[in-house]
Amino acid sequence: MRTEQLLVDRPEFTIRVVRCDDDHARWSSPERTDGYGFVLVRRGGFRRAGRGGELLADPTVGYLSAPDDEERFAHPYGGDECTSIRLDPDLVTARPGPVYVDARTDLAHRLLLRAAHGADHDYAVAERLLRLAGGAGDGVQDKDRAVVETARQAIRAGADEAAALVPLARSLGVSPYRLSRAFHALVGVPLTRYRNRVRVGAALDRIEAGEADLARLAAELGFADQAHLTRTVRDHLGHTPKQLTRLLAGVRV
Repeated sequence: MRTEQLLVDRPEFTIRVVRCDDDHARWSSPERTDGYGFVLVRRGGFRRAGRGGELLADPTVGYLSAPDDEERFAHPYGGDECTSIRLDPDLVTARPGPVYVDARTDLAHRLLLRAAHGADHDYAVAERLLRLAGGAGDGVQDKDRAVVETARQAIRAGADEAAALVPLARSLGVSPYRLSRAFHALVGVPLTRYRNRVRVGAALDRIEAGEADLARLAAELGFADQAHLTRTVRDHLGHTPKQLTRLLAGVRV
């Protein structure tokens, strides 16, 4: 029996956990892929036949499939669990086929899943996914400084295109990999951390001005919910929004 759990659903990528309890050596009927797919195994293993021949997918070897690949599967090892990621073409930097999963990639995979169970799919998950999927590319170039500055301005202004990492990069005419890497190199913190710093500053302004409806504040600042706002504020400041309300009561600067 095969089950799927959708963790993240964004226009540019989706992340699913796929569990299969089958135990058979026979090959399945051919299946056609409908896009680029990145599969990493968390438990057990299975055999896959497709572009590049047959391979054993297990926690040390995953694979990247391409659009319209024909795949067949066999599950002779007593069940398995994997992470199945659909990627837009401009997020793919590797050639389709087997992908060796070294220890760093294994850790990146685990951290991606932790982020996927959180609330920030547009930045935190996107950056984790970019680190996992690759995209080392060239080093930071002089022209990246202007791109990073424009990105900072868009984030601080709350521009529509800055609501998520991938649309922001596309609006700037660069790849998400390049923007993420250059931003961290030039600013000193990841895009996700910087964006949250800006939102926490805005939350401080509103709380100091007397905002008491934290659910409304969370929604207007782009947080998933009030709990997401609380976690982020506490991470950056060591205080919850309610504690800040008491600390800043009557303060006007």
